[in-house]
Amino acid sequence: MKLSRRDFLKLSGAGTGSVFLDWTLSPQAVAASESEAVFPLHKKVSEATTICPYCSCGCGLLIATGPDGHIINSEGDPENINNRGALDPKSIAVRQLSQNPLRLKKPLYRAPGAAEFEEKEWDWVITEVAKRVKASRDGTLETQNANGVTVNRTNGIAFIGGAANNDEECYLFVKLSRALGGVYIEHQARI
Repeated sequence: MKLSRRDFLKLSGAGTGSVFLDWTLSPQAVAASESEAVFPLHKKVSEATTICPYCSCGCGLLIATGPDGHIINSEGDPENINNRGALDPKSIAVRQLSQNPLRLKKPLYRAPGAAEFEEKEWDWVITEVAKRVKASRDGTLETQNANGVTVNRTNGIAFIGGAANNDEECYLFVKLSRALGGVYIEHQARI
């Protein structure tokens, strides 16, 4: 029998395929696929989808985190409509947000006229921000306009959203801003 190289490759591929098909349909292979095989990892890893916090494109990321909550790996989300799995260098380096040794871990406050920052506790910072927001709102609240129409608005508070905010956060920020009487509400993507 005379066999050309092309025919040899065809027969080799068919033979390999039939062996693989026979193995996948064997009772042992079917039984093995039905019982879930558990492969214990040396550390627990969880994965979640998120968006890139850098620009306003909204590229999707798949973030793998370890048991301590730090980012172990980041890669593009192939199901995200904005980037289809592709990432720019800043998005790839998003792991540094949680692992950079220069990252601030406590709030810093610089008093008016002071040259140095000082560390403060979160309770103090949140209380101070609430006091200042209330003072700004109370000082600039306009209940009626020049025509006597009730408006309940303030021109002393503005809100700007960022690309790192997801839809739920933006919804809550806008609700808070509207509740305070804010009329200047913008987003980074539109500026």
